[in-house]
Amino acid sequence: MKNKSIFVACDTSNIDKIKKIISQTQSTKLKIIPKFGLQFFYSKKGRKFLEKIKIDFWLDLKINDIPQTAMSAIDSLKDLKRCKYITVHANGGLEMLKAVKKKSKKINKNIKVLGVTVLTSLNNQALKQIGYTKKVKQLVLKQAELLKRSGCDGVVCSAEESLVVRKKYKKLLIITPGIRLPGDSSNDQKRVMTPKDAFKNKVSGIVIGRSLTKGNIKNNTKKLIDHLNK
Repeated sequence: MKNKSIFVACDTSNIDKIKKIISQTQSTKLKIIPKFGLQFFYSKKGRKFLEKIKIDFWLDLKINDIPQTAMSAIDSLKDLKRCKYITVHANGGLEMLKAVKKKSKKINKNIKVLGVTVLTSLNNQALKQIGYTKKVKQLVLKQAELLKRSGCDGVVCSAEESLVVRKKYKKLLIITPGIRLPGDSSNDQKRVMTPKDAFKNKVSGIVIGRSLTKGNIKNNTKKLIDHLNK
């Protein structure tokens, strides 16, 4: 089971809570990598914590800007030696994606650049409100094509789209947020799936947040392990 990539969403700015999440999700049966988003990175102590962390992590910044600004943002992260994954928005366009990949390779050849497609909090109705004419699956597939052309390492999409992406792009990493253990609330997510069903859909890895971090973290981690073993 250690060949399954599991990321825990550390969605808090509380350092003590972060340390608790990291320590209590560690298991000999499953490797769980912390994912830090905007809330933690922007917090007063968050950036300093990531400078000194001793384990690999994912920095989920969802960079989306003009190419030069995006490159400069990546360059400013070069001191974060244990950062192994970084996210950019596919909406930034081909040139921005190429620029981010090129700069990432220069600062750390081991960083994987993952392109965020349609957020799992959105559905077809929400896309229409924004102004998109394509449905979710069509748009995700189009964005995956852009990410492949740019040289990015992977796609972030819901498990509902993973099969169609995997069918066309065999070697791209496919990481899926919107993961919930059976019986858990979907909260603000529109497109959700259980961990086991997500892996059946040919994903490379999953992101799981509240199902692990809310309540008893050790018990939740055991539930995840038992669920994947069924």
